[in-house]
Amino acid sequence: MLDRRGQTCTIISWRSQKRGKQNNNVHFLNSSLVLNLFKCFIHKCEFGGSKNTSVTCVDMLRSFTVSLMFSWRVQLLPSMHCSSVRQPENTSAVDALYNLSVNISKIRKLNGWVLYQNPVYVTETVTMLRTLGAKDPLIAQVLEHHPEAILCPPEHLEAQKELWMSICASHSDLVGIIEKFPASFFTPPCNIDHQKANIVLFQNLGLNKRVIAKLMASDPQNFRRPAEQNKEMVHALQNAYLDLGGNETNMKVWLQKLLIQNPYVLMKPPETMGNNLKFLQEQGFTSSELLQLLSKLKGFVTELHPESVGLTLCYLQEMLSCSDAELRRGRAAVPRIAVLLCTHFDRQIQMPT
Repeated sequence: MLDRRGQTCTIISWRSQKRGKQNNNVHFLNSSLVLNLFKCFIHKCEFGGSKNTSVTCVDMLRSFTVSLMFSWRVQLLPSMHCSSVRQPENTSAVDALYNLSVNISKIRKLNGWVLYQNPVYVTETVTMLRTLGAKDPLIAQVLEHHPEAILCPPEHLEAQKELWMSICASHSDLVGIIEKFPASFFTPPCNIDHQKANIVLFQNLGLNKRVIAKLMASDPQNFRRPAEQNKEMVHALQNAYLDLGGNETNMKVWLQKLLIQNPYVLMKPPETMGNNLKFLQEQGFTSSELLQLLSKLKGFVTELHPESVGLTLCYLQEMLSCSDAELRRGRAAVPRIAVLLCTHFDRQIQMPT
């Protein structure tokens, strides 16, 4: 059956219709090709038959259909060739995972591409985890949730083990981290230099090894970035605290707490925090109020968006039916509430509908 819509003609298999099945393989041919075939069909109808032979409509339609299906199959040959040479699964990897009682079906559903990779290092990965004291059920759970682990070369696994043991108190602590955050341990080899440099950076800021291990497990993005980028944001936070009147001793304690409570603050551009502080100053916040906000709000100042906050303040003033002076007095009395409200409404404004 031909159904011409715009520039495309749809061909539905007649055999599937005859069997009463819905044909899901709907193919498309270029309309110019179908038109040329149809012209040949008309030409054959008019001039192709001999004087002694009567060409029925059914014969002509059958001839046209055969030509059309032949052209369709010729067009389909490249895609049929590509699908026939699809790379098979790595049977050695599948068998090794199966022997560990790993749920292969779950891996095929969520991370099936891993099973097609070669080489893989299932045995080496399992051996390394066993040397740390991990039991086979735990190993199966780790490989099921993060099958990319079998792609890590043995030398990289050993380097990661050495790196993590420099900040973990024991093998059991490292096994606990791998159990909860496998993606943080099984990282690409290109990240290890950034990890080492960022560990040194956080140690220089006064964070102990236990805290650093917790941060590298729960927030691996910060440790995979160049340490220089994290240094820029750290320096911006330090300078902002001191410029607003804070002292250096309190600044060190505050920065340590901030990084523990909200390590994602390092992902923000330094310019964003500077622009937000400048905007709040233009809104009438004093240096002492801004220092209080910076100290108590766990880095929420970096999450503000000046344009949205301006609209929020106008909305609050209209909703409360207060004057500019009354709004300033309320903001001065409870500056934390004012900024928290702005942050909340700012997120609501940015939330997709």
